[in-house]
Amino acid sequence: MLFQLPNDDQLYQALLNRDPSYDGRVFVAVSSTGIFCRLTCPARKPKRENCTFFETASEALEMGFRACKKCHPTTSEAEANKAIRTLVTALEERPDHFWQESDITCLGFDPSTVRRAFKRQFSITFLEMARLTRLRNSFTTLKDGGKMIEAQLDAGFSSPSAFRTAFAKNIGLKPKDFSADAPLKADWFDTPLGTMIAVADDTHLHLLEFHDRKALPTELKKLFKTAKGQMGFGTTSIIKETERQMLEFFDGKRPTFDLKLALHGSAFTQTVWRVLQTIPAGETVSYGALAKRLGNPTAARAVARANGANQIAVIIPCHRVIGADGQLTGYGGGLWRKQKLIELEMHYRRAKSA
Repeated sequence: MLFQLPNDDQLYQALLNRDPSYDGRVFVAVSSTGIFCRLTCPARKPKRENCTFFETASEALEMGFRACKKCHPTTSEAEANKAIRTLVTALEERPDHFWQESDITCLGFDPSTVRRAFKRQFSITFLEMARLTRLRNSFTTLKDGGKMIEAQLDAGFSSPSAFRTAFAKNIGLKPKDFSADAPLKADWFDTPLGTMIAVADDTHLHLLEFHDRKALPTELKKLFKTAKGQMGFGTTSIIKETERQMLEFFDGKRPTFDLKLALHGSAFTQTVWRVLQTIPAGETVSYGALAKRLGNPTAARAVARANGANQIAVIIPCHRVIGADGQLTGYGGGLWRKQKLIELEMHYRRAKSA
């Protein structure tokens, strides 16, 4: 098993509470109905003696249980939840629309319910996702040499000050801070787990993060200061190679990366990041175990801080570190991404042992 599950009494209590932290990680099969569900299923709760818990949906299927038609346990929440599915599709069709709660209502959904569903699945609300999408459009416009007013309009803002404020809040810097001829370039690319922003020069990758990471504005500010303001819009050969290798990773064709990384952190933090890179795809370790690898078994908390400070996502695999009890614990890119990354990397472990 990938995770050490809590005992059945704890899992049954999580079922009664519809605890979302177990969604996609634990499934309950009900012997009296022959059906298996998510722990968050809205159906009436079964008796304790009729419940069997499984770590994967495939285990429940192999034991002859059928998937529940209410909670759709064989699909991700993003696919199973009609509101999420509808709104994500609508955003893809109208990326430059200035979305508001009234639009959500017009589509037949309750804004509060939608807000909770998106926060649970993506760690941001739908309106925040829409704003980030618009800002990406402005980023692309500026990268391609467009004027500030064009970027503002592409982002759906009628007010220059509102555009600058939103840009600074989500990017950490004002549009005017970026220099056209700076050696350090910032660009975006898409992955199956969402948009990522990469910052690199002609030789090294300095930053790679999911665009909705809460710490991204702070990270970009620090990097901007380290680079003495020499950061601009655009791409480099390293960013292009990063995108290529990332897509190969998500396609199941690349368990490791071959990129030169510029590490910005203390000596201890950089040591933690290098040790993280020795954890093979498909394996996980606890913070305590990682501290032991460093030769300092009492440094688990310091290791956790260094892990959380990682600003080169996936390539420095901080997602492979979990709690001693098997819980996913935190992840800057969202726990749903951490779960998906670990599930994806199980393919590499199976391929290696085959």
